[in-house]
Amino acid sequence: MKVILKEDVKDVGHIGEMLTVKDGYARNFLIPRGLALEANPKNIKALEHEKRKIQEVVKKAKSGAEEVASKLSAVTLTIKAKVGEEEKLFGSVTAMDIAEALKKEGLDVDRKKIVLEEPIKRLGSYTVGVKVHPEVSAQFTVQVVSE
Repeated sequence: MKVILKEDVKDVGHIGEMLTVKDGYARNFLIPRGLALEANPKNIKALEHEKRKIQEVVKKAKSGAEEVASKLSAVTLTIKAKVGEEEKLFGSVTAMDIAEALKKEGLDVDRKKIVLEEPIKRLGSYTVGVKVHPEVSAQFTVQVVSE
């Protein structure tokens, strides 16, 4: 069945795309949840109008993400943690801790967008990435110091 996506669907496609999916997936998942429309002549004609609107929305989202990325790049976070022997932390600094520290700085970033290969377990300075938008990412410095 041909459908037109109204929103981005992970592992399927992006907003505004017309693609072919299995009938059951379209009828039971995409269309009832409002993620897609059936691709009939009326909806295809409406898609052309919607594409223009969608491009403007995507452009605004990307410019907003670039703005946030530039703010994030200028940030240096300092996180205090309890330290044991050999400068090892009691516990670790995770993406959730970093997200909370960013919120205190006035930047609201979802913890799931913070790219951290593994939790930070030692004192020091670390470069952390943030995937602000599918096409925009930023990096900032996190310094872990002892309390």
